[in-house]
Amino acid sequence: MLRLTDLKLPLDHGEAALTAAILKRLDIQAAVLTGYSVAKRSHDARKRGAITLIYALDIETTQEAELLRRFADDPHIQPTPDTNYHFVTKAPAQLPHRPLVIGFGPCGLFAGLILAQMGFRPIILDRGKEVRERTRDTWDLWRKRNLHPESNVQFGEGGAGTFSDGKLYSQIRDPLHHGRKVLTEFVMAGAPTEILYVSKPHIGTFRLVTMVENMRATIESLGGEIRFSSRVDDFLLEPAADGQQQIRGVTLASGEQLRADHVVLALGHSARDTFEMLHARGVYLEAKPFSIGFRIEHPQSVIDRARFGPQAGHPVLGAADYKLVHHCKGNHEGNGRSVYSFCMCPGGTVVAATSEPGRVVTNGMSQYSRNERNANAAVVVGIDPADFAPFDPTFDESGGSPLAGITLQRALESHAYVLGGENYSAPGQLVGDFLAGRASQEFGNVQPSYKPGVTLGNLDSALPAYAIAAIREALPAFERQIRGYAMHDAILTGVETRTSSPVRIKRDDSLQSLNTRGLYPAGEGAGYAGGILSAAVDGIKIAEAVALSIAGMSKP
Repeated sequence: MLRLTDLKLPLDHGEAALTAAILKRLDIQAAVLTGYSVAKRSHDARKRGAITLIYALDIETTQEAELLRRFADDPHIQPTPDTNYHFVTKAPAQLPHRPLVIGFGPCGLFAGLILAQMGFRPIILDRGKEVRERTRDTWDLWRKRNLHPESNVQFGEGGAGTFSDGKLYSQIRDPLHHGRKVLTEFVMAGAPTEILYVSKPHIGTFRLVTMVENMRATIESLGGEIRFSSRVDDFLLEPAADGQQQIRGVTLASGEQLRADHVVLALGHSARDTFEMLHARGVYLEAKPFSIGFRIEHPQSVIDRARFGPQAGHPVLGAADYKLVHHCKGNHEGNGRSVYSFCMCPGGTVVAATSEPGRVVTNGMSQYSRNERNANAAVVVGIDPADFAPFDPTFDESGGSPLAGITLQRALESHAYVLGGENYSAPGQLVGDFLAGRASQEFGNVQPSYKPGVTLGNLDSALPAYAIAAIREALPAFERQIRGYAMHDAILTGVETRTSSPVRIKRDDSLQSLNTRGLYPAGEGAGYAGGILSAAVDGIKIAEAVALSIAGMSKP
């Protein structure tokens, strides 16, 4: 087949117009075109009122060789790439020890799935509960203010991505098309087929629940084993021949020990007690940059009009999203900082995402329909390990603790809990009042979606002064890009602290820990992914590395 890219048509074109455009672009007769399928569809909304669709198409034709010769110098007409997944090996007949996967979020899910599909019968351990029990526990916090520390937005089957917008796109380099494997498996598990070709696919929380259950059943049918409520509290380690340490298994919170020479560490970014255990056991990790800020909510209709103009509401376009960045230049503490939107959830809700008692954390969530009244996104400021120093008593010229970012997160989340009323309500402020530096007294036209509730006041103390100053400069700049962004009644809700992992568990070229053989740090918690798709892709890469090691092979 041929891959034809960058084919542009008006938003309201019919199927006949697409066929005609193919014939014109390839300069062929209709009889030569035997079929086509959409490989990707995106839109260009830079000209509001004249939005165009952009296609990549796989073309079946009786003149493939001739067309490839004729368009040899045209980068938009090339052979269709092979995006099928190819397993790197298969399990030996006898396995001395089954591989362990710690964590059952997107990374652990795909690490376990790929290992199971290759015949390695992995044992997957998750500290939380299966997804439907976990959903009930999560709603218990949202509706009744009852937190379940081991079963919440952060912990449990499906990981933090289960309670999100279900975004399935990423900017990672993916030359082996592992992302296609992820999307294909999701479709087989019940996702809509459109995720295979739309430019920014998403699923939404409710669909993710069923899909995760179906994928769990697939793993189990292939000999894999999933154990819930099985928190790993310690590692079994022994000296290795090269002077490093070798993992030999894990100890669960129950006291049970499981023997393994290959352990995938697919933690989420909120497994703080596990990070502390890793540090205490000498596994190499380091502090890494992340971001802090607030959630902001606008009427979705405001974002739709600003992005799509008179074509807002078109069914092909759906609810509008955005991605904003501002580099601060003002004469204030935030000068030089970058402020950006993160995890934008069209037509969604702001959710309570804490996993520790006495703390408040926000996140965003959408259903597949994206039809809730408000749009929400995080507006966050980048910080790096130097910013952790006030929260790290060990900090000196040579650096500080690799866990200092966790201390910073906990301090901000605990203060947000106090500002919200010490009952898991979140502190909030209207954007107009935030910009004016005055406390908010009552809501305007925008009602907050965060449950169990929002307590209005002043957010100046909710983040470090440099972050407050940077966000204050950024909001009017974002208004110049999206009209209505700095509207008075828009709501800021705090705090957003878990944008990514505060640590990186470094690994070498074999994807093993720098100093602990057999331990494979993976996904978002280890600092190697950000979002569902990139975490799942990293899970596939790690599964391949584990499989090749067990089989005694090197990576091709």
